[in-house]
Amino acid sequence: MFRTFDAILVVVMTAAATVTYTIKHKAENKLDEVRKLDAEILLEEHTIDLLRADWALLTQPTRLNRLVKAYEGDLQLVPTQSTQLVQPMELPMPTAELPALEEDGKDADKVAKAKGGAGNTDKIATGSVAR
Repeated sequence: MFRTFDAILVVVMTAAATVTYTIKHKAENKLDEVRKLDAEILLEEHTIDLLRADWALLTQPTRLNRLVKAYEGDLQLVPTQSTQLVQPMELPMPTAELPALEEDGKDADKVAKAKGGAGNTDKIATGSVAR
């Protein structure tokens, strides 16, 4: 009787040890993946910091002024006038947001005008650009 019971206990202990080892092995593999991801994240953070520092150097006002003066003849740059700046509300409505027009007999002329017709251009005044 003890031999049968002992054999069952040995099998149960072997199965428990196998399951424990399998779980431990999977956990170690996941830990390795986490370490690799942490290393990649750290590399990306360092790259972002380096790019921000590079951007700060490239956009220094003194450097930009020096470049503007050096290439003034080639680029013909002039300061932006306040009348050239617009507010978002002054911009025309995007074509995708225009209300749909019905194309029945009465509205055919309106549709043709809305689509631009032959050689017509939109005349939208924003009020901010000196003409």
